Amino acid sequence: MYASYPFPQPLHETRQLGRLRIHAIQAGGQQLDGGAMFGVVPKTLWSRRLAADEKNRIPLGMRCLLVEHDDGLILVDTGAGNKETPKFHDIYAIENRGHDDRTALEDGIRAAGFTPDDIKMVINTHLHFDHAGGNTWRTPTGEVISAFPNARYVVQAGERAYAETPNERTTASYFPPNWAPIVAADRFDFVEGEREIVPGIIVRPTPGHTPHHQSVLVRSAGETLCFLGDVVPTTHHLPLPWIMGYDVEPLVTLESKRALLAEAVREEWLLMFEHDAQVGFGRVAHDGKGYRLAE
Repeated sequence: MYASYPFPQPLHETRQLGRLRIHAIQAGGQQLDGGAMFGVVPKTLWSRRLAADEKNRIPLGMRCLLVEHDDGLILVDTGAGNKETPKFHDIYAIENRGHDDRTALEDGIRAAGFTPDDIKMVINTHLHFDHAGGNTWRTPTGEVISAFPNARYVVQAGERAYAETPNERTTASYFPPNWAPIVAADRFDFVEGEREIVPGIIVRPTPGHTPHHQSVLVRSAGETLCFLGDVVPTTHHLPLPWIMGYDVEPLVTLESKRALLAEAVREEWLLMFEHDAQVGFGRVAHDGKGYRLAE
């Protein structure tokens, strides 16, 4: 059986954003190849920031966002879920086992004072297994059902189409059980382009990692949080050319980052880093040469 989660901790971190209470929910940890995570950036550079293990893997989080909204609890991304095999978890060093056959995500939601049944909406940045795997769960009897039975789910329509027509390069990231049962139950809402989903919650296309990747803006009382997703997966990816090798359109990612980070500096957004094993929240500054975490 795959391992329980020894990192990253804590399971949840709570902040106030304007009138909204928000929680960073850690859905577990994983380790991916450092070269793949930093693309064309040489190991001599990225290894100064993150030490790799003997398999050249670096530690990563799977951080999700829970928003206490007037329209109900909203969850952004869902981690890797519980449906994959021990071999799969070993390959990606996924450590997310929770209580009662669920995952660290559900444990984190409970630590924040809620249950999976309380979630009213799930927004996926995209449908890769480490962002949408927890959309559904495998019950002890083997049935795959919605992990959040009272929620509607939201993703870009183009992302759904892209996920359902994978090629040799993308098929290893898209697993239909993560979304097909919800589509079959008519509980997935497919949007196109930038859209305010509920008051103050906006999805914004930030393509490049996938052609229809989206980030999520949360606005309340003059404050803005941006849940970046994989456009800037960790604080170490703030420099514009530091782009994952996993991105299918890296030059498009470059322009998505350029526009998003410029706006984040100008409007003093709070950013949330989904895959950073240590840093959940931060603001960004431009020092004349490039982007970095603000002091």
